[in-house]
Amino acid sequence: MTSPASAAAFDHPAAHVIELQVQPADVDAYGHVNNAVYLTWLDRAARSHSAALGVPLARCLALRRGMAAQRIEIDYLRAAVRGDRVQAATWIVAADGRLRAERRFQIRRASDAATLARARVDYVCINLDSGRATRMPEIFARAYVVTACA
Repeated sequence: MTSPASAAAFDHPAAHVIELQVQPADVDAYGHVNNAVYLTWLDRAARSHSAALGVPLARCLALRRGMAAQRIEIDYLRAAVRGDRVQAATWIVAADGRLRAERRFQIRRASDAATLARARVDYVCINLDSGRATRMPEIFARAYVVTACA
């Protein structure tokens, strides 16, 4: 998590933020971070936030339930390049307490706080054994509540 002062430049207050270092393998032939890497960053931020909310991966596996991405939208605004340190912030902007939750993300370069990308991901709770949508366990419903306005 960031301090209140460092969170001021993010799109919404109360951001859950992880910091990541661009790795050489993240950079493609064009000299910038490949688009697929951003998906990995979103996933890492969401998992970190879920763990902070009391739903770590081990709990999901024990319950045989998880939140799976159903729809992903990413707006790429600026390129991240070799040597950049980035901050991936996330918020829950909608949750029905039964099946669905929506997260927003903002990825920015740590050195100048320039926003590199914004994303929206719609999640659905699934049964890890069948892969089918299923009602959220109570622990999910309590954890996945709105933390920012859409």
